[in-house]
Amino acid sequence: MPKKTRNSNIQGYNKKNLTKAVTDMLREASSQTFNYKQIASKLGITDTRIKQLLNEVLVNLHSTNIIDEIERGKYKYSPLGSSVTGVVEMTKSGAAYVVSPDTVEDIYIPRQNMNRALHGDQVEVCIWARKKKAKAEGEIVKIIKRSKTDFVGIVSISPNHAFLEVTEKRMPYDIFIPLSNLNEAKHGQKAIARIIEWETNAKNPTGKIVDILGTAGENNTEMHAILAEYGLPHRFPEHLNKVAETIEAGITPEEIAKREDFRNITTITIDPADAKDFDDALSFRILENGNYEIGVHIADVSFYIEEGGEIDKEAFMRGTSVYLVDRTVPMLPERLSNFICSLRPDEEKLTYSAVFELNENAEVISERFPRTVIKSDRRFTYAEAQDVIETGKGDYASEILKMNELAQILRNKRFEEGAISFESTEVKFDIDENGKPLSVYFKESKEANKLIEEYMLLANKKVAEKIGKPGVSKKVKTFVYRIHEEPNMEKLFTFSSFIKRFGYDFKINNEKEISKSLNKLLESIKGKPEQDVISNLAVRSMAKAEYSTDAIGHYGLGFKWYSHFTSPIRRYPDLMAHRLLFYYTHGGSSVSKQKYEEMCKQSSDMEQKAVMAERASIKYKQVEFLLDKLGTKFDAVIAGISERGIFAEIIENKIEGMISIRDMDDDYYIYDEKNYTLRGERRHKLYRLGEPITVQLVRANLQERVLDFILAD
Repeated sequence: MPKKTRNSNIQGYNKKNLTKAVTDMLREASSQTFNYKQIASKLGITDTRIKQLLNEVLVNLHSTNIIDEIERGKYKYSPLGSSVTGVVEMTKSGAAYVVSPDTVEDIYIPRQNMNRALHGDQVEVCIWARKKKAKAEGEIVKIIKRSKTDFVGIVSISPNHAFLEVTEKRMPYDIFIPLSNLNEAKHGQKAIARIIEWETNAKNPTGKIVDILGTAGENNTEMHAILAEYGLPHRFPEHLNKVAETIEAGITPEEIAKREDFRNITTITIDPADAKDFDDALSFRILENGNYEIGVHIADVSFYIEEGGEIDKEAFMRGTSVYLVDRTVPMLPERLSNFICSLRPDEEKLTYSAVFELNENAEVISERFPRTVIKSDRRFTYAEAQDVIETGKGDYASEILKMNELAQILRNKRFEEGAISFESTEVKFDIDENGKPLSVYFKESKEANKLIEEYMLLANKKVAEKIGKPGVSKKVKTFVYRIHEEPNMEKLFTFSSFIKRFGYDFKINNEKEISKSLNKLLESIKGKPEQDVISNLAVRSMAKAEYSTDAIGHYGLGFKWYSHFTSPIRRYPDLMAHRLLFYYTHGGSSVSKQKYEEMCKQSSDMEQKAVMAERASIKYKQVEFLLDKLGTKFDAVIAGISERGIFAEIIENKIEGMISIRDMDDDYYIYDEKNYTLRGERRHKLYRLGEPITVQLVRANLQERVLDFILAD
């Protein structure tokens, strides 16, 4: 896979650690002045590209007043405070850190200097002058943009006033509610309040109740509260449901005549047992030349939703469907997601397709991307398709077996070309009619899942190549890509050093070696106590996947061009890709890169919020599952270590809790950040990641979604 241009790791320097190195060097010699060549020499920089990066760093440090340019090309550390913009990361105490792209380290803001800023706000901060080696500290002087103004909490009413006692972890202030702003909320109810003002000298913001979620502790109330906490809606606007009811399926003879007709070609869907929105189907036939035609048919959502219309605007705002433990919160109205667009069996459906001709070696001989009409012959669950694969018997067995055979070849090729085999464990619950979790189990990805995955990956890759891959006479046009940057080398060095303690070797000399070495490592740890710990640390050393108009590639998949095309019912970027593909293949000129980059940013942001809400719902159900098990002992493994204590994961159900260092009273324990350990000062007892321990559950806080353990041995 070609080198990307966003980061450079030559000589161990990237923009962030080079900025830190320059700042530290100039601060250490704060009375001296240095030119560009002297700084490069002191830092041992010889590579031309890093010298260019050094010049960028010096310009940036000067523009943010961290260094002074005494005379042209000569720099000195600035003893004065500087001003930068960044995003607030609130702590439990009410103090915060401001994360800024213009500084090497995060800036600590004491609570008294927050000046009414809240978590996620974009702010301007004045960095105070500091002594050598002191941490950056400052004061927020301006709130540029609020991250959110709506907060979840429990209503507390007194005779003369009320408060919303906020339950969100990163909001340290309760909201004052004048009685006239209660909007019929009752004492003890869970509700959403909106901040309407916050006077300079007021301790608390003033707000009004904008939505009553229900009785605290009830399942629906708590699931809605989780959604609201992350700024996600829990209901669809009724007027949009009414608009959706007026939409017709549109499968007319005139429309069918415009499309390729696949209705008489064997077509199936394979989805989870509880799925309601089937947005992809596979067709299969053997061609006269002996090759195989596999069609990846995707619900043609763009046919039904007018760009810029009311439903489209709502879908863009949501960005994605959200999958909580007990429900799906759809991106589209139910009439579209579950009925008109859903590729249900024995129903004619309009689709947008990626059709491939493959030979016996799963090589793509030809490809095309037509709008189509299909009629699915059979809906398979993953379990049913897996049974066909394992037994060789059942409906459409020959088609499924051949598609699986080709999919395995495609999969093997991917890994040979640099894809990484991350396989996360998916936690599932058996839940009763009231939402109470009865048991916990894990969803395993088998061949049937991987069969579908390979053809979806192939379609996404080929659509991206169709638009993005440069040709002799083709101008590259703005498109929506799914990108995944190459890993941060510093994090990989740290990860490599850490896993050596478990006896594993991890080579990081070049990109292809990294992926092969990582795959070998992930295979070797399967079934071992340290598997989850090492897998999680490996994931953390990687960048997050996101959407962008820059085709920098997808490192984890090993693809240079990759998009999202296969799930427009539940992801807005896929809908964008459908529209752009149709527009460009019908002669359209390139769209605005700036506009689509902003849309990609919105989609990435909403995806992250959805992921956090999904995790919060899982954590809530895990805590609820253990509520009646206080005092029980469990075999566990150390999943994390911090200065606060040990994170322990119960082996049988992968539920995680915290052993506070305050409760480890047999010794005074010191946290070793570099080695991820806690060591007793007197008895030298050592706790390390991945080690088995026995824990006892002593507290379960459902409201905060946390579990407290103590060491049982």
